[in-house]
Amino acid sequence: MRITSLSSSALLFAALQLALPPAPAVAQTGKAPKAADLVQDGQLIDLQQPKYRQLFRELEQKYGFNQDELRQIFQGQKISKKVLELMDRPWEAKPYYSYSPLFVTEQNIRTGKAKLREHKELLDRVEGQFGVNRETIVAIWAVETKFGTNQGGFDVLQTLNTLFDAYPRRSDFFRGQLIDFLRLCKENGIDPHGIKGSYAGAFGQTQFIPSSFRSFAVSFDGDRKRDVWNSVPDVLASIANYIGKHGWVLNAPVYAELGPELKDSRLIAAFKQDRKGRIAWQTVRDTQKANLPPSPGSRPLSIVGLELDPQQSAQAFRYVAGYPNFQAITEWNHSNRYAMAVTELAEAFKKP
Repeated sequence: MRITSLSSSALLFAALQLALPPAPAVAQTGKAPKAADLVQDGQLIDLQQPKYRQLFRELEQKYGFNQDELRQIFQGQKISKKVLELMDRPWEAKPYYSYSPLFVTEQNIRTGKAKLREHKELLDRVEGQFGVNRETIVAIWAVETKFGTNQGGFDVLQTLNTLFDAYPRRSDFFRGQLIDFLRLCKENGIDPHGIKGSYAGAFGQTQFIPSSFRSFAVSFDGDRKRDVWNSVPDVLASIANYIGKHGWVLNAPVYAELGPELKDSRLIAAFKQDRKGRIAWQTVRDTQKANLPPSPGSRPLSIVGLELDPQQSAQAFRYVAGYPNFQAITEWNHSNRYAMAVTELAEAFKKP
């Protein structure tokens, strides 16, 4: 029997539901409430909602799940209020002078240098096949999970259900991630209840979201199984594959310093567009009077402003030009601050 109607859905899932707690009261502040304000932590998800009945039909009819599997997967799923709170105040919202020291640390630099030595032969092969500089691969590994030692403490299944059910702004996106997650678990014989990850549903040493795992994870240890949890070859090759597919050019520039001010309105306009702003490298060179290296294929540059600590500098920003390699990192994580922290950590690995 398939979940094809309200009545069949009710019959299948009524046993999974308990009385839902009343919605929490929201103070009348004049501002729209945040997603976390509209739920109680640990409240059961209503599996009889139309959007869940539709999800179950798709999983059953398109991806081969049966009712027993769906019951085992979804019964007792609860909202995580912490997930919703963190989604509205991510790390990348910190100013750069507070954000960078979280990752560009002496410990990460020492460990990164040791990992580069330990995995030299592996990184020779990864760099040769995927065309991505090893220091950047290892820097992403460090920033994401401290070289695999911190893969997250959130239950990925609960997280994705929470974001699908109770985060309206991106509910459709996380619906797709939930489907991809369940598919990859089914295909790889993994219990979806046993996986820990980030508050955004990313997992493994790579912190891939499910769609990124499906598109970019690779096996590089010879067993044909894409293991981003335990296989260092798979982890490093998967990072390289993602960055390489997004335009990285081996040994090309990543960024160039522009100074404490932008001297042309076109650069200012590009900066205000954040990572989506692009401007010809010749224009940047000529207007800033900077000795910029050419951009691979004459591709345009980003204009990035990095906040300086007001207690240590009279200038508000340090401006840099982000080359296509910098832009490739922002395809991994859309924050310019993230890309710069990765880049500065990778630079530190090269220093004696």
